[in-house]
Amino acid sequence: MAAFNYRALDSEGREVRGVLEAETSRIARGQLRDQNLAPVEVTVAGRRSVDRPYGSRSGIRTGSLSLVTRQWSTLLAAGLTIERSLSALIEQTEDQGVQEVLGGVRAEVLAGHSLHAALGRFEDVFPPIYRALVNAGEKSGELPTLLARLADYLEASQATRQKILQALLYPAIVVVVALAVITGLVTYVVPQIVGVFVQSKQTLPLLTRALILVSDLMRTSGVWLAVAAVALAILVQRALRNEALRLRWHARLLKTPLLGRFLRTVDSARFASTMAILVGSGVPLLAALEAGKGVIGNLVLRRSVERAIGFVREGTPLHRALATERVFPPLLIHLIASGEASGTLDEMLARAAQQQQIELDHRTALALGLFEPLLILLMGGLVLLIVLAVLLPIININLLLR
Repeated sequence: MAAFNYRALDSEGREVRGVLEAETSRIARGQLRDQNLAPVEVTVAGRRSVDRPYGSRSGIRTGSLSLVTRQWSTLLAAGLTIERSLSALIEQTEDQGVQEVLGGVRAEVLAGHSLHAALGRFEDVFPPIYRALVNAGEKSGELPTLLARLADYLEASQATRQKILQALLYPAIVVVVALAVITGLVTYVVPQIVGVFVQSKQTLPLLTRALILVSDLMRTSGVWLAVAAVALAILVQRALRNEALRLRWHARLLKTPLLGRFLRTVDSARFASTMAILVGSGVPLLAALEAGKGVIGNLVLRRSVERAIGFVREGTPLHRALATERVFPPLLIHLIASGEASGTLDEMLARAAQQQQIELDHRTALALGLFEPLLILLMGGLVLLIVLAVLLPIININLLLR
């Protein structure tokens, strides 16, 4: 049987979506009618719809992917076949996106494709490391074990991402509130107060005149300034789609003090942890490098790995191939060299990933520890300037009266 995505209307005219199994699409439509549903669209799961490509309205979120992987590992370890485990996962979940993706994978498997090839049809959902580990698990017969390790990896990555987002939440709230307060002061409060001094026709201090200019600009052209900012952001985003421009931008970011080392540490930790789990699972080194390249965000580092793959293919040791352009941290290179010499490359890669993650946590904590008070001082300084711009004319009037 095959899996079918369906879109139907119930007795009250509401749209219903889901996945069901049937021999043919005609039988699938008959099953829907037996459920008092009027079929609108029935397509084989795993095929792109004409007006809805993969990823447009369905998929598996990062958080859900780790849970699905953990459940999948448990089902396979219990002795279920791949087809039955996929059916159980489809029945278990209530997320339509998960149902459609897993239904498509199951349809590909039933059609005779390998699980690795079936996952490859959903490459936007299953990252390179996922497909590489599944391929290794199919060849070695250790698919449940490797899926469990993959679930650990995904959960750790999700935990790190959530930790960074939570750490940035407080500064983001402070910035939004401070900007809202400053905007309200400049556009509504300041014009009413300063208007009194303007009518007196006295010479206003430079700071007050500058504040009036900013206030008038925001009130008359604030909307256009916002539109221009959005347009500029869109233009920059489109410009960075050009690979040459993006490469130069990423190279400049790596040379930026503090930020460059932080970005290098982030990508190095991802690369090392990905390589550790792949090499430790028996994935060939070249295939592991291809998958590890996919988790690197900075284009300069990614290009370095691409060239390293060519060197390794020619017989160069991994540590020398990665050290050619001096873009990766020396600690990572030395640990890889030690692992290659001792035959414990996976252990050394795991240790390198751990060291890079510790350094990343330290740098994140340090940056946030400095950023938060500096942000408060900056916002307080802006409010102080506004208050001084309002108070200076009052002080001048008092001096004249004396």
